[in-house]
Amino acid sequence: MKILGIDTSNQVMSVALAENSRLIAEKTVNVKRNHSIQLMPAIEELFKEAEWLPKELDRIAVAKGPGSYTGVRIGVTVAKTLAFSLSCDLVGISSLQALAGNGERIPGSYIVPVFDARRGNIYTGLYQVKDNKIVPVNKDTHISVSEWAEGLKRLGAPLQLLGEDLEKHRDAVKKMLSESLIELPMSRQYTRASILTELALDLEPEPVHTFEPNYIRVAEAEQKWMEANPEHIQGGGWIEKL
Repeated sequence: MKILGIDTSNQVMSVALAENSRLIAEKTVNVKRNHSIQLMPAIEELFKEAEWLPKELDRIAVAKGPGSYTGVRIGVTVAKTLAFSLSCDLVGISSLQALAGNGERIPGSYIVPVFDARRGNIYTGLYQVKDNKIVPVNKDTHISVSEWAEGLKRLGAPLQLLGEDLEKHRDAVKKMLSESLIELPMSRQYTRASILTELALDLEPEPVHTFEPNYIRVAEAEQKWMEANPEHIQGGGWIEKL
């Protein structure tokens, strides 16, 4: 199975090509640029390096959020467009689960991926290693840093915290969780599309036309629109309505 992985859900942009469980090519860039400009040239470059034709693709795996609203939307839009035009499978994977895939397989520890959500809040999830696979323990969520740290402290277990956004909350994290932390190298703090291609092997494809991102928390503009137009809430988000 030939798989394309796409993750533009945050500042890092990562694309990868894999055949079954074998990584063929990967490009990961951590610079503040417009993913809408970078993404397609990066995909084209990987296909050239791998000497693949687009029509040979069997599956596309995309990070479906949470993260940057614009970033998530770009990745999902490109993935849906390619899946439809190439008639291949589409698989959506939590951006947090993809980051959690960088964790070490340490028995008894929890893997906690983190994205900053501004105003003292984060997007995060709770994962553990089971049968050598990283699986979700709780649903991904949007939560305040203080409430999150309190909840992790009550677990009383070793914690692998992942994400470059942790630097923004370092003081609070160190103060409350220092005794439980397992330090991982910088290279593990960034999402990689190759993790998406691994996870996609075990997932069922989703209908392309009805596939939507999972922002967890709606954007401020969408919330205001919903409040002003309650009669239009059912049957899709505000973007589809406009």
